[in-house]
Amino acid sequence: MDAQTTIEERLKKIEEALAVLVGRQVVKEWYTTVEVAKAIEKAEYTVREWCRLGRIRAKKKPCGRGKGGEWLVSHNELIRLRNEGLLPFPQRA
Repeated sequence: MDAQTTIEERLKKIEEALAVLVGRQVVKEWYTTVEVAKAIEKAEYTVREWCRLGRIRAKKKPCGRGKGGEWLVSHNELIRLRNEGLLPFPQRA
């Protein structure tokens, strides 16, 4: 094997790895609590509780599973959460 063949093979492997990484970096407008939990390496229950307590800005999406619905977190809020952490507990009147 000559040097050029070795370089071409390494470049092919790098391109394949980059394609996999780009595929993982899909930016969505809204994320479910499961997706947020994976992104920040926490339990899904924890993320749902933070949404319920107002520690994460989220909205409820109606769904067919009873009255509750499903929490959705915006992309901007996910970035804020990663950079700044949880919001303080809301003040009660």
